[in-house]
Amino acid sequence: MKKISIALGCMLVAMTSTAPLLHAQATDKTLVSWVTLTDKAVRAGSVLTIQDGDRFDGIIFAERDAGKWMAGSNNFHRTQENRTGSSEETADDRTLVQLAIVYQGDRISIYRNGEPYASYEAENIDLLSSPNNIVVFGLRHVGGDGSIAGSVEDARIYDRALTVAQIKALEPNEPSSIEPYAWWDFEGKEAIERTGRYSHRKMEGGAKVQDGKLLLGPDGALTAARTEDGAFIYRRGGATVFVGPYVPDTPAWPENPPDNWPIYHLAHPTWSGPAPFDPNPALFYKGRYHLHYIYRNRAGIAFAHVSSIDMVHWKWHPTVLAPPTTGHGMFSGTGFFTRQGQPAMVYHGAGSGRNWIAYGLDDDLNEWSEPEVMLPRDEDGRLIEDMPYFDPDIWRDGDVFYGLNGVSSKEPAQIMKSENLKDWSDLGELLHPDFDEKKLGVSKSEDISCPNMFQLGDKWVLVCISHRLGCRYFIGDFVDEQFLPEHHALLGGNSSRYFAPESLLTLDGRRVNWAWFRGGPMKGVQSLPIDLELPADGILRVKPLRELETLRYDRRIQTDVAARQDSPVLLEDIHGEHLELEVVVEEPGEQSFGVDVLCDDQGGAGLRITVNREDGLLEVGGETAPLVLESGEPLHLRIFVDTTLVEVFANERQIIMTDKPRAAGATINDRVALFAQGADLKVDKITAWKMKAVFEGDTTY
Repeated sequence: MKKISIALGCMLVAMTSTAPLLHAQATDKTLVSWVTLTDKAVRAGSVLTIQDGDRFDGIIFAERDAGKWMAGSNNFHRTQENRTGSSEETADDRTLVQLAIVYQGDRISIYRNGEPYASYEAENIDLLSSPNNIVVFGLRHVGGDGSIAGSVEDARIYDRALTVAQIKALEPNEPSSIEPYAWWDFEGKEAIERTGRYSHRKMEGGAKVQDGKLLLGPDGALTAARTEDGAFIYRRGGATVFVGPYVPDTPAWPENPPDNWPIYHLAHPTWSGPAPFDPNPALFYKGRYHLHYIYRNRAGIAFAHVSSIDMVHWKWHPTVLAPPTTGHGMFSGTGFFTRQGQPAMVYHGAGSGRNWIAYGLDDDLNEWSEPEVMLPRDEDGRLIEDMPYFDPDIWRDGDVFYGLNGVSSKEPAQIMKSENLKDWSDLGELLHPDFDEKKLGVSKSEDISCPNMFQLGDKWVLVCISHRLGCRYFIGDFVDEQFLPEHHALLGGNSSRYFAPESLLTLDGRRVNWAWFRGGPMKGVQSLPIDLELPADGILRVKPLRELETLRYDRRIQTDVAARQDSPVLLEDIHGEHLELEVVVEEPGEQSFGVDVLCDDQGGAGLRITVNREDGLLEVGGETAPLVLESGEPLHLRIFVDTTLVEVFANERQIIMTDKPRAAGATINDRVALFAQGADLKVDKITAWKMKAVFEGDTTY
């Protein structure tokens, strides 16, 4: 069997830092670009995008409406919904047009040649303070698609909201009275950013600088970044071809990380490009737990590899699974074992249109076989090559392996089977015809991505995501080699931030699951590992991994604490930004109750956690999840605070993860307060532990 064997090398990517911005509101900014369009039929591209991870704002042409400009944004979060008042672009292919988008407070205003084009309210975000942001031309954003056919004469970003008069006073290729955050005049032979902030750049697809302009065609793109690795170009459906010898990088936690980084959540330690960071093939093998997750290094979309003896302290391995070694990028999949006990993984090859299987060849899982394609045959024995292959999963039931081909559209997920992992027979749709949409409360056509199928007790469980709903799960049975769910619910609440689940079976038989926490300033964060249990009542239980208790120290206990309805009650002896809190209310009554964490000394400005009895919800910051307490049922909260990250478990039935971002070096608020609504409430017991860091000292744990 051929293998992928890479000499162990190390390519450390250092995070750059910049001085904090001086403008009053970090969300305020202005994007300005002078552009000439040569073909208005080319759509959905950008003439200037600022991007941080999977979040971006950009000047986008004709993405949703032919001929119209709009403020593009991740998942259209800051894009105007009704654009009927926006006019189509009328300039010919020789006329230069100035486009400016002003982000000020909770308003976005678009100007064409200094005249109002559109204005609407939006909850703006800070994209400029991050030391990892990049700038994109041509593509709508890195990791997306779309194109521009035309040329850009000049492009600028300002770290404040310019006035209309200031916008009208701007001239292409001429300095302005206000210093720009970034500026490209495209004079000379290269796309040099004049402030020096973005010293690295990359062009592809025929993009070039000529005659003082950036020329863009349907395949052209330019990225600018602070680091060489940040300036890569990735298009949805595949990555650019890697050139040169591949030496795998081994991510490493910095000795002195910024003080707003988590200390006990697994997180990718160096910036390597935008999302995703889905957790992927997870296995227990030869005394260690192994987890892979997606990230992008200079070679493209790769699988980072970490291992641990306790699923708490992690060691990074060399990144050997990357396009130069597999022939394609690495997208979601899962881990499993052959009948002989050999570790294996199945995954989607980004840009290949196929799913692939690879086999581990050494005890440390640093060597893998060359990937083998996973294609089923129809009833006539012909290979099914035209199926839309996407996120796969493989599990074993007796002597048969079943394979699942997930989808990110309304097309049904497919199932196939094999006895040897080489010859696959198509079984048709995964979901049984008796799928009861009314009973389950979800459409059968809701997409099934990042799937992971396993048994809990005598039931089968499918965890997956819908790109619309987020992380979710089904509980049910196999009937005639199809999955018939009897229960469906969301995992992680009504949020798309708790995303892309992946699980493994522990040595002692527990099912442990991770999820990727999307968004926020710190990229590549994984949720805390959780134990999934399915007791006789058929209600899935979610519990923090018990090994996390080894991080506890400095225990503090308070009993019979009164939560007041008129004002927050600060806990005098309990505070910290790296905490586990256990809160028990034996008789919660009918009124709402909650905990504020990361508060100031007055009990304000914190992140609020509310058990909303009236609406039957658990509310954590802006995230919610259904939570209805039975009559007489005690309330048991476990709250994990890790610098800016907060995870809340309620009665082992719900989990919500969110964050309260704070800039590095900013004032640290670490107080904890209680509150009640409608009447005072007695909190029977509060136990708090400070939590140790898992990345200090020897990280080869």
